[in-house]
Order: sequence, then structure tokens, then C-alpha cells
Amino acid sequence: MRQFFKVVDRDRTQVEWQSQWFGDFTLANVIELTSRFTVAQFLERDDFARRFADHQPIAITELLYPLLQAYDSVAIEADVEFGGTDQMFNLLVGRELQEMMGQTPQQCFLMPILVGTDGVQKMSKSLGNYIALEESPQEMYGKVMSLPDSLILQYYEYLTDVAMESDSANPMDFKKGLARSITATFHDTAAASGAETQFEQVVQRRDVPDDIPECRLADVAELSINQLLVRTELVASASEARRLVGQGAVEIIHSSGDRATVAAGAPLPALAAGDVIRAGRRRFVRLVQ
Repeated sequence: MRQFFKVVDRDRTQVEWQSQWFGDFTLANVIELTSRFTVAQFLERDDFARRFADHQPIAITELLYPLLQAYDSVAIEADVEFGGTDQMFNLLVGRELQEMMGQTPQQCFLMPILVGTDGVQKMSKSLGNYIALEESPQEMYGKVMSLPDSLILQYYEYLTDVAMESDSANPMDFKKGLARSITATFHDTAAASGAETQFEQVVQRRDVPDDIPECRLADVAELSINQLLVRTELVASASEARRLVGQGAVEIIHSSGDRATVAAGAPLPALAAGDVIRAGRRRFVRLVQ
């Protein structure tokens, strides 16, 4: 709910839990509910129709899900239901079930699907192409700045109240304005400004931020680069470490100012106190005695 209330006004919201109506739902209730629709009706859904035609399996639970979602609308006597365009079938089942139950059918408010940071597939945590609502201002700002230029107008339209034209600003300023707006929405204006300053310092000028985590050299001196990245929490897993190293995205910044990119399979350069390890564009750790 923390993330939900970053978008929705808590003081004007009443939360209802499904357990209030499904907690006592019996097998008899399920059978009665399923009797109101036919398999043929559900095969009208594009996804089901395509998979059925291709002889791909469709689980019974997948057919139940739209029914249970539809019953939510009946239980709370919904006037409007919000959902992505990929949920249109489910929302329409809700309308139909409400009519069967003698209720006024809800209005369906559909939103386009947001394309993820890869610029190809819909934003999804499982695909790793997402911007989390509770990420730090620096991560959020940086991820917006990493978006393909082709998505900028779409993000302005879907995620901000700013009216922009495609030729209304320098492309870099245009994208920075988007990153500031989104970051300020989920944090605040000061945090967005600070994130922008750090982005300019770290990504554009390739400087090392002043305030970065530190790690004792003795704790990592004998580790491989993958182990070091995990130990210092620059990455979440060894597989992420291998991926970054393979992409040439891990760098040793020596206290002298010299930089060395860590190559996959190559020996780790000698480390000394004062050196900084960079993983990706925005993650750093400084080695200390």
C-alpha cells in the first residue's frame, strides 16, 4: 500500500480487501459463478483465442481469474474500474456480471501499457525493464535518462501533466525535464534537483560522487571481481556481476585518476586504498584502509 499511496490520495481512499467477500466463498459459490459464462465466451479473448488456435495449453485457473476479478466489481458495486488495455476483457466480464446481478454496469477506464526501459516490452519487474516507485531519486532519475529517445513523448503523456511538443526543447533538456518531473512526483523537487546534479556529475562528466559507500580494502583484496561486486553490494547477484563485467561496465578508478575497465576473464588490476570501483553508470564504492 505504500507504493499505492504514492499515487492515490490516502485521505480520499477507502480500501476494501478481497478476503471480505472471498473469505467465506464456497465451492457452491464458485460453481454458481462459473455457470454464468461459457468457454466459448472466454475464447473470444485475443490471448485465449490465439493460444487455442495454436494448440497451446490454457489452464483452468486462467479462465477463473477474469470471473473472480469480475466478482470484485459486484462485491463493491463498482462504478468505474481502472485497468491497462490488456485487461479490457476482464473489465468487460465485470460489467456483464454486474448486469446479471441487477447492478448498473461499471464504466471501464483503460490506460495504455507503459513500455519498459528497454524500449521494446511492457514494463515488468520480471523482465528487469522497470522503474520502481520506491527507488532512490538517483536511480529513478538515471533510469528515466536511460530511456530510448523514442519513448520520451509517450512518458510525458502517460506520466506527467506537462504539455510538451516533440520540437519544443533541446533533446537532452527535454529528457532531463521528464526525469525531473517523474522523480519529483515520487520524491520531491529537492530530491529531483539533487539527482540531476549527481547525474550531470557522474554520467555526463564521469566524475566520482562525493558521498559514496566505503569498504575496507582488506575485506575484498583476495576476492574475484564478481565476488567483490557482490560483497560490496554494487550488484545483487553473481549473475548480475558477470553480466556487467561482460558488458565492460565495471571500472577501477585509481586515486591517481587513471581508469581501468575490468575485462571478463582478465586478472583484476591491483587495488589500493583510495581506489573507487564503478559498476554500471551510477553505482560506486571507495576502498579504504
